[in-house]
Amino acid sequence: MTFTNFTKPRNAYKPLEQESPSSGKIVLKNPAKIDNYHNREPRTSSSTINGLNRGRVAIFIDGVNLFHAALQLGIEIDYLKLLCRLTSGSRLLRAFFYTIVDVTRPTPTRPRANEKQQGFLFWMRRNGYRVVTKEAQLTDTTKKPNLNVEIAVDMITLAPYYDTAILVSGDGALAYAVEAVTSKGGRVEVVSLRPMTSDSLIDVADYFLDLDSIKQEIQKDSHLGYNYRSLSNSQL
Repeated sequence: MTFTNFTKPRNAYKPLEQESPSSGKIVLKNPAKIDNYHNREPRTSSSTINGLNRGRVAIFIDGVNLFHAALQLGIEIDYLKLLCRLTSGSRLLRAFFYTIVDVTRPTPTRPRANEKQQGFLFWMRRNGYRVVTKEAQLTDTTKKPNLNVEIAVDMITLAPYYDTAILVSGDGALAYAVEAVTSKGGRVEVVSLRPMTSDSLIDVADYFLDLDSIKQEIQKDSHLGYNYRSLSNSQL
């Protein structure tokens, strides 16, 4: 895995629409020209990604969405494995992780509501991720917030500096941001659990990867527990 600076070279990979379907690479989708497009399942073979020159990649992970996807799959995510799998040997510009931070006041049953989460986020910052957070008081009666605006702004703002954006989210509210990036010539791959992914998001992306197809590659080893230290025990 190689980290690079913010100087975007001329895009070296061949336009996807010029590639032959028999070459084993991904062919650019055009929903307007494909009959019964919405009735067919998206391609989910992860092997094609490894053979594609994706240029410089930027990763945008919706942490809340990924957490619920992992629950559905019954796995615990190993975030180092995830980062390596999503990068797949390409040049990594940035890997962003967006999440909500619980600032609910401590109660007798929850004396330290977010101490474990803070330790996890500290670990993420030290292991290749740029963490973006939004504070919220999470209760059973409040509407759960999201970071769609932050994700969309970062995707569009950084678009001149990357060739491929990897969006780990199934939220259809991000479809407009994806379309904005692709309309400028950028490539967008969506990675999420298929039952939790909006069709509108898949329609505007260049490629969709079902998390279920790579869960064996990104899950934490069963014999290993989390080793994220709480901030109170961390040496900053």
